[in-house]
Amino acid sequence: MDRGHCRGRYGKGPQTVSVVEVSADIDAPPEAVWKVVADPRNLPRWNRHIISVEDVPTDGLQLGSHYTAHLAVMGVRGKSRATVVDLRPPEYAKIQLTGIVEATVETWLEPRNRSKSRLRHRIVYRFRGGPLGEVAARAVNAMGAMRLLRKGIQAQKEQAENR
Repeated sequence: MDRGHCRGRYGKGPQTVSVVEVSADIDAPPEAVWKVVADPRNLPRWNRHIISVEDVPTDGLQLGSHYTAHLAVMGVRGKSRATVVDLRPPEYAKIQLTGIVEATVETWLEPRNRSKSRLRHRIVYRFRGGPLGEVAARAVNAMGAMRLLRKGIQAQKEQAENR
C-alpha cells in the first residue's frame, strides 16, 4: 500500500463530514481487480463492521443498481442503502450511500502495465444524527477511519492477487 490520507473534517459532532483517500498498487490486471471490487458481496470480507449485504443484482452492478449493507459498530446495528450513480467498468465507480452512514464512495482503477493496477478509493462520509449515528460516529473516530480504509484496500489487494 503506498498512499493514504485524510483530507479533513468539516463541522462538529455526528454531522461532521470527513474525506479519506487510499490507494494501492496491485499485482493483477485491471479486469481481474475490477471483478473483485465491483462485487458488493465482498464487502464483509474487507470490513468487519459490514455484517451482510443483500439485494445485490444477480447480473452485476449497473447504473442505478441498489443494494443494502448491514452494519454493526460497537453493538449498534444499522443499514445503508447503496445506489450506483456512475459506472465505467473497469475504471471507475461512484456509489451513494444513505442510511446510518451517508457517503459517496468513488473507486478508480488505473492500469500500471499489462499485469499491474493502481486501485484508489475516495470516501466522503458523515453519520446521521440521533443516538445511533452518534455512537457510530464516535466508534469510527475511535477506530480511525483511515485505518479501517487501509485494512479494506489491503484485503481487496490480497483477494485480487490471489484470484
